[in-house]
Amino acid sequence: MPDRQLSSSRRPTGFISLSESFFTLTVPRIQDLAELKVVLYVAYLMLRKPGHPEFVTYKELKNEIRGLSAELGDETLDRALGSAVEHGVLSRSTSNINGMVEHVYSLTGDSFKLPAINIFALYEQNVGIITPMITEELKEAEKLYPPEWIEEAFKEAVTLNKRSWKYIARILERWASEGKDSGKYKRDIKKDGPDKYVKGKYGHLVKR
Repeated sequence: MPDRQLSSSRRPTGFISLSESFFTLTVPRIQDLAELKVVLYVAYLMLRKPGHPEFVTYKELKNEIRGLSAELGDETLDRALGSAVEHGVLSRSTSNINGMVEHVYSLTGDSFKLPAINIFALYEQNVGIITPMITEELKEAEKLYPPEWIEEAFKEAVTLNKRSWKYIARILERWASEGKDSGKYKRDIKKDGPDKYVKGKYGHLVKR
């Protein structure tokens, strides 16, 4: 037991967000504790992976649970997964992964919605520790820019190995003042004009 506690304490710490629909649509369908645990593990695995993939494999789920929930042995795990699928909480299909056919599980769309990655999680994952000064800048940027822009700006900075908020902010400022090449938000800028992004409480963030 001490060994398990020590091992668990060394695991990376952090948080995930569960949407309101998880409690209003998913939980009422779950029949027992084992099923609830399995569904939470599926949510955990999906939410903590970069890019939030649409499914987790049976192997991934089994490896994550092993050593953390002794009561969820293979038989209990299989039963709980079957119940979750039967109750419409999880969907099950097969997928060819690296040349091997595996069972994969997803949270059903009508019972659970994956929340968008927030700007603070993106910063911690791609830049580093959030300081009080950065916190205020992130809050203002989150209110000023569309979520899709923020996520893509982080991706561009990481691709170019420019892992700093200063660089990411400049990407967002450029998109706001010049227009963004990919789709919807560039059209919105043309329609509403650049003042949409430079007026108001957070206009000082945008450099012309």
